[in-house]
Amino acid sequence: MVTASKHGDKPKAVVLFSGGLDSTTCLAIAGNEGFQTHALTFRYGQRHQAEIAAARKIGGSAAASHDLFDINLAQFGGSALTGDTEVPKDRSEADMASGIPVTYVPARNTVFLAIALARAETLGASDIFIAVNALDYSGYPDCRPEYIKAFQSLANLATKAGIEAMGVPGKGMTIHAPLQDMRKSDIIRKGISLGVDYSLTMSCYDPAPGSGDGDFVHCGHCDACLLRKKGFAGSGIVDPTVYTG
Repeated sequence: MVTASKHGDKPKAVVLFSGGLDSTTCLAIAGNEGFQTHALTFRYGQRHQAEIAAARKIGGSAAASHDLFDINLAQFGGSALTGDTEVPKDRSEADMASGIPVTYVPARNTVFLAIALARAETLGASDIFIAVNALDYSGYPDCRPEYIKAFQSLANLATKAGIEAMGVPGKGMTIHAPLQDMRKSDIIRKGISLGVDYSLTMSCYDPAPGSGDGDFVHCGHCDACLLRKKGFAGSGIVDPTVYTG
């Protein structure tokens, strides 16, 4: 579903876009780097739709096009974000740094990037942006630099565009992860410098009932909320987020 369209001679890039703090910053970075951005949001069977509402509110005006793609990862289970497992709350930084949490969705970034790759080929785009982070995150294996590097290699082996560009310097598919080595506080500062309105974003794993119908109310206690709070506190920027606690 294309919700907006702009035209120009800029190179095209597909941006994985959830409507959260990180992906909204990533979208702004891609635009600032001179790309015509094509946002791609997934309704993948997640328990709440607040992030979809946020993505719709932001993506239509911030990108050249915004596509909402439907898949159903919930049919496989295995995650608190797609099933009935309780979302962990008030975990310590040590707990977040240890092991893989139940909010990990099996192979989610691999599925998302594969679809983004197909979208890029149909657009004639050679660039894909993803807002993974390897510093302030909850231990997801598909956020690591080695994973992004491996997927880029796969992208160039598995696509017509990649094969045709083989051996041509500067050509082929590129997976950009501009937030990879940034602290949450640095991500927020970067976004503010690019004009991001973080009050429109939704990061929470367990938002208040009805959130997304006009207001985005975060629980304040899940890993995503704790990292968001920490990021604003460390950035010295006033947190515009509404929390239940």
